[in-house]
Amino acid sequence: MAITRDDVLKALATVTVDEGGTTLPGSGRLSQVLVDPSQRVMFSILVDPNEADRFEPVRRKAEGVVLALPGVTGVFASLTSERGSNLPPSASPPRPAAPPPRGAAPGPGPALPGVRHIVAVASGKGGVGKSTTACNLALALQAQGLRVGLLDADIYGPSVPKLFGLSGKPRVIEGRTLEPMIGYGLKVMSIGFLIEPESAMIWRGPMVQSAITQMLREVAWGELDVLLVDMPPGTGDAQLTMAQATPLSGAVIVSTPQDLALIDARRGVTMFKKVAVPILGVIENMATFVCPNCGHASHIFGHGGARAEAERLGVPFLGEVPLNMTIRETSDSGRPVVATDPDGPQARVYREIAGALWRNLSGAPSGRAAPKIVIE
Repeated sequence: MAITRDDVLKALATVTVDEGGTTLPGSGRLSQVLVDPSQRVMFSILVDPNEADRFEPVRRKAEGVVLALPGVTGVFASLTSERGSNLPPSASPPRPAAPPPRGAAPGPGPALPGVRHIVAVASGKGGVGKSTTACNLALALQAQGLRVGLLDADIYGPSVPKLFGLSGKPRVIEGRTLEPMIGYGLKVMSIGFLIEPESAMIWRGPMVQSAITQMLREVAWGELDVLLVDMPPGTGDAQLTMAQATPLSGAVIVSTPQDLALIDARRGVTMFKKVAVPILGVIENMATFVCPNCGHASHIFGHGGARAEAERLGVPFLGEVPLNMTIRETSDSGRPVVATDPDGPQARVYREIAGALWRNLSGAPSGRAAPKIVIE
């Protein structure tokens, strides 16, 4: 028998959040409840950060009553907070502490055990080939003998399962910890493994933040030299979550050469700088198209724009990736070019970029404390 959202809400109505007997669904704290086709249930509970300890037993009880429903195969329940959220008057949180003074050192952030460096691969806008770049960059780093993982943090448009030709559900090792999928030797995790391929993720900010945090911290990543995080485009909830809750060693910005893309790439660089995340480099993607028939080079999206922008902003330039049919075809077929043609010219480009990234990264602090974000 299939579990419905109403079944879940009835079970959650047995969970109270205060001494007055207010039920979880009636408290105004419960997010949208989602039940995927494999009968996994996902929801979050909105709390103020100061209430996290008090609400952890509520979260565990909610998780337990839903998991006890016949047919439920798993529960993805979490506590989440959102600055400026409208909590119900009956559960008004304590007044938050004053923000640290401008220029104060960032507070300590929890490191990810066993992971030496966490690097965000970001772009200011979509359509610039960021996920393809992240995939091949991860494989190129692995080709250097490094232990590498890849987290697909693009909740609304996960591409990593397709890029690696992976399908199926990750195995639960114990409790809430998931075993990452393996693609060409890389440890890989994506929300795309937890939902059906054509499912639309109609989630608000708190659930996006919660999902990213859980995929980061409740996956058995093991010992890694680098964990690349394929970020969604833009400068929204996902980027702020990663910057605030994660000890990032730095960020890589991917852009195409034309002015329209560079405007948004500039915003990405600015955002990471504002939250004290080092820019490890800029990559120019789709830089040049060489006709496979006549050999003529065409700059369809312009050329050199990302390099010039990196120089203007005072950040490293990592290299150029051509607009090439082989890269497109291997990406669409789930056979990344770095893994399937490691000695080819396209793989060589990614290896050179990976080498430049690793040199920049090796000089970056390991396990840097996550910065606190102050909205001015």
